[in-house]
Amino acid sequence: MPEVAKRIRVTQIKSGINRLEDQKRTLIGLGLNKLHRTRELEDTPAVRGMIRKVGHLVKVEEVAG
Repeated sequence: MPEVAKRIRVTQIKSGINRLEDQKRTLIGLGLNKLHRTRELEDTPAVRGMIRKVGHLVKVEEVAG
């Protein structure tokens, strides 16, 4: 039985204004560039690293199923 990829829901809760340029680019890389925008992403080490970089700007939830 193939393993189903885990998914996480990432929501931007703080603005990227007055943040370091690499943090702004990381938000865009995650598909977030406006407040309260939400994306469901595959839970990979690369995505987790990006979330760690902007953890103070986003909220992360695991998606059931």
